[in-house]
Amino acid sequence: MRLKRILICIAVSLTPLWSQAYQQPSAAIREALDAPALPRLLPSPDKQQLALLELRRFNSIDELARPTMRLAGLRFDAVSGTPSPLQTVQRLRLRNLLNPETAERQVELPTGGGFHSFAWSPDGQRFLLERRTELANELWVGDTASGRLRQIQGLRLNSVLSQGEPAWLNARELVVLAVPDRRGNAPRPRPQPVIQESGARPSPERTYPDLLRNPDDEAQFEYLARSQLALVDLPSASARPLGEPALFASVSSVGEGQYLLTERLVRPFSYQLTWDDFPQIVEVRQRSGRVLREVARVPMRQGVAIDGVLPGPRVFYASPTRDAAIYWVEALDGGNPAARVPFRDRVMRLDPPFTGQAREVQRMPHRFTRLRFLDDGQHAILTETDRLRAWTRSYLLPLSGGQSKPLFEHSLRERYRHPGNPLMRTLANGHKVIQSTREGDIFLVGQGASARGERPFLDRLSMAELSTTRLFQSDERSYEMPLALLDEGRLLTQRETATEPPNLFLRDGAQAQALTELRDPSPQLRRIRRELVSFKRADGVDLSFWMYLPPDYREGEKRPALVWAYPLEFNDATVAGQLGGSPNRFAALPGISPQLLALDGFVVLNDATMPVVGDARNVNDGFIEQITMNARAIIDKAESLGTVDTRRMPSAPQLRRLHGRQS
Repeated sequence: MRLKRILICIAVSLTPLWSQAYQQPSAAIREALDAPALPRLLPSPDKQQLALLELRRFNSIDELARPTMRLAGLRFDAVSGTPSPLQTVQRLRLRNLLNPETAERQVELPTGGGFHSFAWSPDGQRFLLERRTELANELWVGDTASGRLRQIQGLRLNSVLSQGEPAWLNARELVVLAVPDRRGNAPRPRPQPVIQESGARPSPERTYPDLLRNPDDEAQFEYLARSQLALVDLPSASARPLGEPALFASVSSVGEGQYLLTERLVRPFSYQLTWDDFPQIVEVRQRSGRVLREVARVPMRQGVAIDGVLPGPRVFYASPTRDAAIYWVEALDGGNPAARVPFRDRVMRLDPPFTGQAREVQRMPHRFTRLRFLDDGQHAILTETDRLRAWTRSYLLPLSGGQSKPLFEHSLRERYRHPGNPLMRTLANGHKVIQSTREGDIFLVGQGASARGERPFLDRLSMAELSTTRLFQSDERSYEMPLALLDEGRLLTQRETATEPPNLFLRDGAQAQALTELRDPSPQLRRIRRELVSFKRADGVDLSFWMYLPPDYREGEKRPALVWAYPLEFNDATVAGQLGGSPNRFAALPGISPQLLALDGFVVLNDATMPVVGDARNVNDGFIEQITMNARAIIDKAESLGTVDTRRMPSAPQLRRLHGRQS
């Protein structure tokens, strides 16, 4: 099998590096970069309140220069343990979502650090913010009605391993990972030899950056990643420790907050794998932190093929409903994808009080992918993947056991026939579950991709008849995504067009009420013309790209061009040719966006499709030939359009010569 090759081109400057200042873009690009970012619109779980979150668009040089630890595949701030770099909140406003006429509440953010990681409480009555200071990462709680903030006293968060949402027990209590009170001093480096041997054995693992390198790294990682479970009471803004510190990788609430499910790392560590492949112990605990039962010991993921899995228990789920069960997956093929077996995986269930044996819920002929629970507490949607066919199937799974019901199946990269994803809602315990009706039906939200562009939709899927009813679909002049189905059939959506930024709308039948009125912060970007171009490569596979023309472009001109593409594997040429995107999306370009070069006069051929089609077992054998065929077709099409000067697109020999000079 040929390996995929990545060619890195480095521009060479003859100016001495020590005489250069920070380089600046052109005035046109600088104007676009200096424009304020659109606020994030975050409805509360009960859909009664709205947070308008304005984040700092670009990090400062000081932020980028902060000391960063690089251990076990992680990069985090050396002092606070927060992700590095960190995007901070510049402004936070709250308002009544369904009554836009009410006054906004400005949340005053105290000075002394950078606030980040906004999160609603499950009932929307409170919200959380974290604040990184020079010494720690703090947790603050806000009151939605008043906007007033209070710090959780005596609590320093530890986000080295767990950077997701906290484990909510209910709307008033949550469990977080904190820095232990008796942490002690950081270990000092000890000069010592570091020896690694490589034997004559095949190594199926991927290669990763920022791995542990020596015993000093191990000691630093263990010191910085060790955390303490802490129970936070929001009304009193207080916290207390639960149990003993450990290398907790995750914590989640079980059921309606009756128990906790924790995963913690244990030695030995690896110098070839990232932290999430280190050995782990999975335990179910009381609310007090005391261990009730060790659920599993997961070994190090050493020597496991890229498409393989560990042979024992893996992928653990805590039930979001009152049954408070623990679920996990076990391989029936020894974890070997090449083994010929009737079933590859099975789902297991362990019920309270967690003293008996786990029981089997379902066997799958292919590899487990995902388990998503319904809000009825009786069912889940189980998804599996057949990698050789690049195919996925989903089933309605009775959690008490019994025959599952096939729901839908399609190619992994299917766009046109994709049924959509289940509409989710948040329970009182903070868990996100699939929203269902009294009849057991669910709702599906999809992109609605087609040859004419994406038109998002909302369908109702009848579990009894396995038929769908379309409840809503965006019109052809906009891109409108369903967000939530409210009571009385009202629908919350987010609507945008090519010239109007995303705003929230409340739909009641044919009536649509605007709930927000965000304005375009970068009107100069609307002068960039955008066009979807479709064509074929030499073997008949359909390709496409989005062509961005400069604001001052005149018909008949040929401009220098940039092609932005990324190879993707397909086992079906028909699926490879399906189009994505919509001409009705509002362009809010990030700082590294290639489309910004259109402001400097370039034609930008963005999201050019670059498929590699073939059987999963040998698709990469023809990688170079297919990539070359794709590139040739893209350049030929650009030339036929008359917009691109192909003489000012670097050729392969030029790239090779440049690469040779740099190596």
